[in-house]
Amino acid sequence: MVFVFDLDDTLYEEKTFVLSGFKIVSEFLSSTFRSQSSDIYQALINEFEIKREHVFDRLLQKFGLYSKSLVRKCVAIYRAHSPQIQLFPEALDCLQRLSSYPIYVVTDGNKLVQKRKFLALHLEYYVKKCLCTYTYGLKYSKPSPYCFEKICEWEKVSPKKVVYVADNPNKDFVGIKPFGFQTIRILTGPYKDIVVDEKYDASITLHHLAELNDALLKKIEENAY
Repeated sequence: MVFVFDLDDTLYEEKTFVLSGFKIVSEFLSSTFRSQSSDIYQALINEFEIKREHVFDRLLQKFGLYSKSLVRKCVAIYRAHSPQIQLFPEALDCLQRLSSYPIYVVTDGNKLVQKRKFLALHLEYYVKKCLCTYTYGLKYSKPSPYCFEKICEWEKVSPKKVVYVADNPNKDFVGIKPFGFQTIRILTGPYKDIVVDEKYDASITLHHLAELNDALLKKIEENAY
């Protein structure tokens, strides 16, 4: 068996990365705004809670300091920062519990940003390889099965012996289920309450990774044959 995990909101809470980035950006902007970085930080959070997209654009517009170059600078600082993030406690326990199996991570997103997250979470101690789909081209991002097929090649196993654990039913499972990959949905993050058609949903749904226990592992092993 091979276990593959999504990264954001599966192994850690993505919002903690966002807040970590906002803190660094707010420190940069404090001199420009002539405001306390703590006030800017709270303003960024407020904008994020209204809408996740274009947070820096909207904040700078409200302060009357909008420019494309300043937005680009904020985005660059945000993406380049070393994040202060931690694995979910149950995720760490799960990785330790699965240490006898090959473990991979498949994640969408900017490859440099995702690599910094991977290293900040110290996942190199548990994971054989982190595959950032954008490295191979946007057409190979999820729901493409490309990275999962690569793992099958490397491990010399059939899809039914590969288990993907992720949180977003809009894209995580629909592309790989037809090939026979086993799928587990974790009800965490912003997608936890989404109800989707069966073809989009995982075969197994868990509330948290602590439920990926010995009894379930036995069932997963049986499904591989």
